Amino acid sequence: MFFTSKTYERRIEKLRSQMAEMELDALLVSIEENRRYLSGFKGEDTQFDESAGILLVCKDALFLLTDSRFEEQARNEASSFETRIYHSGMPKTLAEIIKEKKLVRIGFESLRMSVKQFNDLKSATDELNVILSPCENMVENLRIIKDDEEISLMRDALHISESVFKALLPQIIPGVTEKQMAWELEKNLRHAGAEAMSFPVIAASGPNASLPHAIPSDRKLNTNEGFLFDWGIKLHGYCSDITRTIFIGNPPDEFKKVFITVFEAQQKAQSAIKAGVNGKDIDRIARDHIESSDYKGRFGHSLGHGVGLAIHESPRLSPIKDFILETGMVVTVEPGIYIPGWGGVRLENMVVVKPDGFEILNSTSSLDFAHWL
Repeated sequence: MFFTSKTYERRIEKLRSQMAEMELDALLVSIEENRRYLSGFKGEDTQFDESAGILLVCKDALFLLTDSRFEEQARNEASSFETRIYHSGMPKTLAEIIKEKKLVRIGFESLRMSVKQFNDLKSATDELNVILSPCENMVENLRIIKDDEEISLMRDALHISESVFKALLPQIIPGVTEKQMAWELEKNLRHAGAEAMSFPVIAASGPNASLPHAIPSDRKLNTNEGFLFDWGIKLHGYCSDITRTIFIGNPPDEFKKVFITVFEAQQKAQSAIKAGVNGKDIDRIARDHIESSDYKGRFGHSLGHGVGLAIHESPRLSPIKDFILETGMVVTVEPGIYIPGWGGVRLENMVVVKPDGFEILNSTSSLDFAHWL
């Protein structure tokens, strides 16, 4: 276990304070990242309609409900929770605990629970006169501020990501395909200690780089064109996220112009990050710089997002949502310019919000991969 039992106790205490304010007797926690954050249980949900388990956080008790596949793992990893194995489905076992603990008002994570799951749970608890109350962001609001241990893990995950990519650069030559480079990057990251990828590697060459979430294809890299990579790994559950755009050969003036415009937008936005600033204003700084260039309208997505146990979490650096940054938040800063038929450039760093500024977690700069500047 990377985190101490005291860490989990503090997290549970904070959650129970929220529960008291909402007059909840208990909270069902079914989102995988929230489950791990509160208990240390690493069971993974393989698809939306399958679950490795669910937590029931009560005022004076903690339960982890799971099936026999995860029994040993649950007892080893979530020692603060009483493990209950459901043999006839989660709703029935949960109903037994509700009756045992005399619970009345129970919150559930509405983002994760399907209509079918809710109906099954309601049917199993109808005779108990339970009030099922939908809740949002209760655990996510705790996860949004990272402690030193969490930041250290993400920094380590990011540095592995960067060192492996730097070692891969000599292999990125004309004739290789996007699929080949995506696989080589992932394979080498695994060898370097990644326990999983944060998300499927994005590897987009030439005109394919105009697609922000391009899927690696059999397209072969040509001489004198750009290659965009977006990747990240998980380390002890925590994600890294980085994007670098490189150029094979001698870039034309247009590529240099696009690259420099994106780099300047990133630098301006990063420099404005500090506690108390609205994330919407940070987005605007980068967006205004690109909009005032020759590439107006070519930056469509938000500037950045939070990173932690999930690759995309709060806060958001978005043009449509106000969000006041606080010390300890970790966000990406990833402006981009995308031109259909030509290609694109995106540059992404991970940044920690500080009381009077920011800290870049990356050990490399975007310029480290732009030898032609």
